Amino acid sequence: MWGLIRHCRASGAAPATAALLERAVSGDPDGDVGFLDHDEVYDGFADPPRLLGPTAVADIAHGLDAIDVGTLLADLPATPAEAAAVCGFGPGFVGDVRAHLVEHCAAMRQFYREAAHRGWCVVIWVD
Repeated sequence: MWGLIRHCRASGAAPATAALLERAVSGDPDGDVGFLDHDEVYDGFADPPRLLGPTAVADIAHGLDAIDVGTLLADLPATPAEAAAVCGFGPGFVGDVRAHLVEHCAAMRQFYREAAHRGWCVVIWVD
């Protein structure tokens, strides 16, 4: 998803779209999960775990459902190397960048849709 976020920012997509994607992978700044913020769980390398409550999860699910990934990727370069560079993947990326982004967006959309349907919270934790 970070590649799609980077592409959105570089391509001039609506700032709200990039913000929504960022929120889906980074959580809300006030969503700290204090009980996970200790040395045995969180090493301080990146942001501490963050909590998205059921309302935030539903908002993100609704926003993700409204994204037209095809439109977002309409100006993605055609060559794999150029597309990978635009998304920040670098020269070592192997495969179809567009298919990769579409697949990951679909997976995130399904994850948030299901979590919202069940009324779940989501803990965001990049380790």
